[in-house]
Amino acid sequence: MTDGKRRKGLVAASALLGGVLVLSACSSSDADTSGGGDGKTSQAEADKAAAKKASEAQIEIKPGDNSDNASINNSAGVTVSKGTLTEVKMTATDGTEVSGEISADKTSWKPSGQLERATTYKVSATAKDSEGRAAHENSSFTTVSQKNSFIGTFTPDDGKTVGVGMPVSINFDKAITNKAAVQKGITVNTTSGQEVSCHWFSAQRMDCRPEDYWQENSTVTLKLALDGVEGAEGVYGVQQKSVSFKTGRNQVSYVDAKTKQMKITRNGKTVKTIPISAGSPENKTYEGQMVISEKYKETRMDGSTVGFTDDDGKGEYDIKDVPHAMRLSTSGTFIHGNYWGKGIFGQANTSHGCVGLADAQGADDPNTPGAWFYDNSMIGDVVVVQNTGDKTIAPDNGLNGWNMDWAQWKAGSAI
Repeated sequence: MTDGKRRKGLVAASALLGGVLVLSACSSSDADTSGGGDGKTSQAEADKAAAKKASEAQIEIKPGDNSDNASINNSAGVTVSKGTLTEVKMTATDGTEVSGEISADKTSWKPSGQLERATTYKVSATAKDSEGRAAHENSSFTTVSQKNSFIGTFTPDDGKTVGVGMPVSINFDKAITNKAAVQKGITVNTTSGQEVSCHWFSAQRMDCRPEDYWQENSTVTLKLALDGVEGAEGVYGVQQKSVSFKTGRNQVSYVDAKTKQMKITRNGKTVKTIPISAGSPENKTYEGQMVISEKYKETRMDGSTVGFTDDDGKGEYDIKDVPHAMRLSTSGTFIHGNYWGKGIFGQANTSHGCVGLADAQGADDPNTPGAWFYDNSMIGDVVVVQNTGDKTIAPDNGLNGWNMDWAQWKAGSAI
């Protein structure tokens, strides 16, 4: 190779190597690169020098960047080591800012409330170290979708006072296949010290109760620790809460279809006896222990909604102002006032399966038996129906698990 060609080759190689240096660098340096090759001005040295000037504060954002199926309760948070947080901003996809607080020692931050499902959030955090040097971190994540999560709707509501027969009933919006894991995340305790067991009626319903009715004037606490619990493949819980309710006086009423009388007891003592009319021989009332689950001062009762129809398909009855109605079953059994029946109470069983009490149209006469029983009953009170000649009501038809003996009840637990 001639000297001229050699020089051209070296120039080309030098240019190529220079190009490699430029293309592989993530930042540029103003240092003089014409020195004697001692390495002090190389890009690595420049990066090292820059690193020495960087903040020592180390910010961590959870969940990790680009995470999905994140919890709406506990997943989001920012922490810092070797420094203190100065600003944290969290926003949803639509720009809504999420409120939150930096801790007193300024080393952590978390949202003030629960996040929304199926939402992408962006988090931007700033911290400074002991020398005041700033550090920044950004991240985004997406919370679990409704398709991939489940919730349980429970009764009774937080803070309510109910009768001693009121079970804790939880209905899930997705079928639960991993029942044991879900049940382990649910606890029910009572100040009375009674043992409480839970029973699965289906993949979407679980009720909890003691062997006997709750003791009067006690407090029952339901804790849901379901956040992140996999209830079915790829379906996770999102709830994390604690609710409590109180039990009132122990009131149990006994309906005897044979004598056509109802005896109301409190703590075992009879406080009143009321004449009733139960289901007719053609439409007998269920027997068994039934819990009042709803109360209506007035309501409509249409026979077509529960299968009592004429040849034209219309209901055998349609009464739009039934007074003082209290539900005893999901299938339509009520104990309610009756203003249209004359001379039947204590004398004849004439209904389509409900228990009727003498009452006034308009539900405005407080002196009627229907009004008295309504005013002196609460959701969760027990009505025991006897001597109708019909079968015992199914335990899952309403809140009526008391019709299952304790051994059967406990056998329905997943743990």
